[in-house]
This record gives sequence, C-alpha cells and structure tokens, in this order.
Amino acid sequence: MNSVTEMARKKTTGGTLKKNGAVAVKRSGGDSRPAAKVPAARLHAIAGGITAPEGFRAAGIHCGVKKSKPDLSLLVSDSPAAAAVVLTTNRVQAAPVLVTREQIDRSPVVRAVVVNSGNANACTGDRGMDDAWAMVDAAASALNISRGEVIVSSTGVIGQFLPIDAITAGIGKAARSLSREGGAAAARAIMTTDTFVKEYALEFDLEGTRVRIGGMAKGSGMIAPNMATMLAFVTTDASVAPVVLRTALSAAADRSFNRISVDGDTSTNDMVAVLANGASGAQALTESAGPRYDAFYGALEQVLVALSKMIVKDGEGATKFIEVNVTGAADEASAVRAARSIANSNLVKTAMNGEDANWGRILAAVGYSGIDFDPSHVEISIGSLPVLRKNYVIEFSEKEAKKILQKDEITITVNLNGGGSSASFWTCDLSREYVAINANYRT
Repeated sequence: MNSVTEMARKKTTGGTLKKNGAVAVKRSGGDSRPAAKVPAARLHAIAGGITAPEGFRAAGIHCGVKKSKPDLSLLVSDSPAAAAVVLTTNRVQAAPVLVTREQIDRSPVVRAVVVNSGNANACTGDRGMDDAWAMVDAAASALNISRGEVIVSSTGVIGQFLPIDAITAGIGKAARSLSREGGAAAARAIMTTDTFVKEYALEFDLEGTRVRIGGMAKGSGMIAPNMATMLAFVTTDASVAPVVLRTALSAAADRSFNRISVDGDTSTNDMVAVLANGASGAQALTESAGPRYDAFYGALEQVLVALSKMIVKDGEGATKFIEVNVTGAADEASAVRAARSIANSNLVKTAMNGEDANWGRILAAVGYSGIDFDPSHVEISIGSLPVLRKNYVIEFSEKEAKKILQKDEITITVNLNGGGSSASFWTCDLSREYVAINANYRT
C-alpha cells in the first residue's frame, strides 16, 4: 500500500496517535517548568468524546446551512460548568468569537455551546452580531437556561449571512435530540472540509475519584492557530475553579493547538473552549499547582494534543504527517520559534511531499526564524538518518533518505547544540490536492 493510500485510510479512521509523554506547565508570571508526569496506570484512553464525562449531553443535526450534511451542534451540561476559552488573535474576528468573548468576560459559567458549520458568520457587520445573539437566545429559550450561560461558534465560508431562521429552528430541534450518545453526531456536525470525525476521551484517577475529560475538534485547512479554521470543545466532570481552568487551558493550548500548522493561515473563527461541571464528585481544584493540578493538567494536555494531531493528519490534501523536533535551543521560546518556522515553511512541506531530503530548506527556515544560534553547530536528522552534521558535514545515503520519506509519518529533528531547551511542532506536507481544494472552496 503506498503512502498516499495509507494516509487516506488513516484519515478516514482518524489515524493512529502517539502517546504523549511528560508535559510542562506554563504558570502565571511566565514561569515554565516540567510538571509531574502522570503515571500511565492512572490515565486511560476511553471511547467517546464530549459526552464521555458525566453530566454532558449533545446532539448534531442538519438544519439547512448546508444542503444535506449535518451542520448544527449543541452541547449541554446538566449543571452549571466553569468555562475557559482561548480565541483567535486574528484582527478580523467573527461575530460568534466576539459574542463568546463577551459572554465569558461577564461570567465564566456556561451550560450550553451552539456551533454551526458551513458559514463562518465573519465579516457580516451588525447583522452578523444580531444573528450570533439570536443563536444565544434560541438556545437559552430551548433549554430554559440563562442567556449568559450560552456561548456560540461558527465555521465555514467568510462574508455570508447565516440563514438564521433555519438555525434557530434547528436549535430547538437539537435541544429535543440531546443525549449521552450524541457526542459523535455533534462532532460530525461541526465538520467542513474535514474527512473524519475528531473526538478523543480519557479517564484518570484523581485521589481515588474517577475523572474524565473528552473533546471534539474540527479543522483541516486554514490551520495555524495562534490563540485555523479550527474549533475544539472539551468537557470534564472535574470540578475546577475558573481561574485555574484558564491557566490550564492557556498552557495546554500553547503546547498543542498552537503547535500545529497545515497552511500557516490563522482563521477569523479559532476557538477552544473547556467546560468543567464537577459531576465526578472529585474535590475541587482551586490552585494551579501541586500534584492534583499536575494530574489534571497532564490529562487535559493529552486530550488537546491528541485532537491537534488529528487535525494535522486530516490536513487538506495531506499525504504525510510531520513531527518537527527542535532540541539544543538556548530557551524554550527559541525552540518554539524555530520549530514553528520549519513547520510553516512551504518549501519544507513541498520537499516532504516530493520525498526530497532537502536539509537546506530546513536550515534556512531556522535561519529566518529570528532566533540566535550558530549555523555551523546545527545537526539535522530525517527519521533516524543524519543528513547534516556539525560544520556542514554532509554524508548520507539519498536512497536511505528516500525510504524514510516514503512513509506517511516523518520526524524532522534539528539539534541547535546551543542549550538545553526543546519543543515540538506538528504539520503536514503541501500537495497539489491542497491547491485544488482551496482553489474551489466557495464554488
């Protein structure tokens, strides 16, 4: 089976995900240090997504934004949930992003999330804002909850008005369809150019109490989150204070969704939201430090990394999943900048698509990343094969490199030999199919 066929098969099933190892927690004040590694025996992947944790129900239906495919998702917590969000940093922000920001700023307590796909409700002016608020009001009415307990999200084509009457009617229909089994349907309803449903869940022990975290995501193109079109919604039955949840989400997003790239484009609609309703009965997390926090954070980061990798594996037209590891950096920030520069390089991505071990493109990407390093000290490997050694020594077999690059999962490792910090990024190759998909996206 060739790499293209294998990649297509994996995209249909969601592919295989690597285990996440030790994590680092970015705490307030900019301090970043290793967190306690969660013992493997205490952290188990389980079936499901956003409804795997206790106290959550969901639905996914067709309401009329798209011609026939599911296009409206509703997620509900049976009890008030602490909420935290990270949103796009694009200066152009869609109406639902602005509405959700306002809602969370007023109160970090949420009961419902409404998402439509097929239309981004971006660059739609006052009418777009009115439509986003109409979605809030329709959900609040259908669920008999406060208006302030609803956040909204949209994804799809920019610059078109929502068929708001169809959506508000659909919200009522979705409310009547809510169930614990509705997670997969909800995940399917947020898809646009995605080729498979992206959901992941796990459970772990928190001082004797079973706690679950589950999530769903969408994204295939316009992916270069900077908190592309990328959405993710995560639930947990842990009890977490809002300020602690914000700290955990910010750090975990930094090491997951903000370390992936498909095409380098940051969307107008990026959103990651986490809801924590406490239904597990575990003691509340009120501090962003200590072993209980580290256990929760490690589980949250694993869920976000798993969803992030699914997005990259489903990159539009992608045939190869690429992990970029930068080691030996002076500090973590430099490692991240260098890894991001490589992952976003169209020349590197096209070389991977063409199965060309063009290490020069990799080194050049580090060079324009803006970090301080000595180019003569750099070592580069593709898979297990060194293709550049210190002092620009180049001795490798092109035949062996070709064998490695024919695989559908490739690792690029760059050792700067200038310090003890490292970082990883995940990206995919850039193919002719990507151009075809995006050349005809609206037509």
